[in-house]
Amino acid sequence: MKKKSTPYLVCADEKGQIFEEPELLMLSRQGESFALPRPHELIPLPPSSDLFLLPGRKALGLDPDSGKIQVVDALAVAGFASPGHTLSGTAAFMSEADAPTLPLYAYGAVGYLDDRFWITACLVDKDQRQDFSHIQPTEITRNAQELLKKYPKNRLIKHLAGCALNSCCPAARNLALGRFEAPLPTSRSCNARCIGCISLQPDDSGFHATQNRISFTPKPEEIIQVMEVHCARAKKPVLSFGQGCEGEPLTQTDLICKAVSAVRDKIPQATININTNGSLPESASKLARSGVNSVRVSLNSTDQDLYHSYYRPVNYIFDHVAWFIREAKKNNLFVSLNLLYFPGVTDTESQLESLAEFIADLRIDFIQMRNLNLDPDVYLTLVRDKDLGPYTGLTNFMKRIKKQCPWVRFGYFNPYLDSG
Repeated sequence: MKKKSTPYLVCADEKGQIFEEPELLMLSRQGESFALPRPHELIPLPPSSDLFLLPGRKALGLDPDSGKIQVVDALAVAGFASPGHTLSGTAAFMSEADAPTLPLYAYGAVGYLDDRFWITACLVDKDQRQDFSHIQPTEITRNAQELLKKYPKNRLIKHLAGCALNSCCPAARNLALGRFEAPLPTSRSCNARCIGCISLQPDDSGFHATQNRISFTPKPEEIIQVMEVHCARAKKPVLSFGQGCEGEPLTQTDLICKAVSAVRDKIPQATININTNGSLPESASKLARSGVNSVRVSLNSTDQDLYHSYYRPVNYIFDHVAWFIREAKKNNLFVSLNLLYFPGVTDTESQLESLAEFIADLRIDFIQMRNLNLDPDVYLTLVRDKDLGPYTGLTNFMKRIKKQCPWVRFGYFNPYLDSG
């Protein structure tokens, strides 16, 4: 008898006990469709991943004998893959009428087979910068406290040490450890009202912001000190403005340029990056002149309607994003897309073709395959009236982008740019 290739459905009782449903196979959701996951879309649940119970949502599985989808009177379970992985399918469930809105995470389909959990995901980046499994929490605590003692007057260090100690922010943890990529939040305000914003949500949104937005505007000297501290310790330092605990960094372009230009000659080896929505095209040349050499532009789609529905921009439109990228490339900046990938939407024919044309036209250098962290039902309401065409799947999506744009690279994190 051949080894079974599709894992069994997993679900949970009201007490949170997760169990296998041996009569049903797991399903994966692509947009509004449910199907068995393709074998190449399944991987063992990676270390440092999480399992979530989905309140108000009943699990769905496939009866292999009848070929019909069955509703199970138990809670659906989803997986949140560890950083470096992109989901190829979301969890299959049926929402009840009073189901609460899910928190701001990505919800991968999971199953159980051969004494382990499986998830619909793909490893897109082998970089270990957000892997803390081999590091004792006491080491992070000790290092963060040492930074506080050494720089008691620096409000930015105080804020970031708090992020490392209290919210377990990976970037802040890496600053404390003196490795990889360090965060440089600067902006208290934003010119977008993203549905999935993790630092600011209106009271009636149904979401809880997962991070506290920075409550002050740092001085150039405070930013410079953080940059120098990190570059003195990290082997391949990446410094990034535009973090989850702030608004849009381009609204603080002059402040960023002042800080970077003052310190750039002292840290020539550093990759200085801006994570941005790309809303202010005129800022690109200023950033380049100051010494910034990398920008990461976030978008969920090159379909203007879908982009506007998710980002809800204020005083800018999607055309400004393309304009910003053109200006960035004109000024020799390395340009990444922070692509918020959603299975069954991003990889549909219409979305893929539009994105490939966008990448080819603007000569994008790098695509960070990030998961769109949002309740699937909420996001799908934005595309319900659109005819997107069939979906290709994550692997084929990346292959086709690569075929049309052979120079582009894929990953998950901001790459270090070797200045040598």
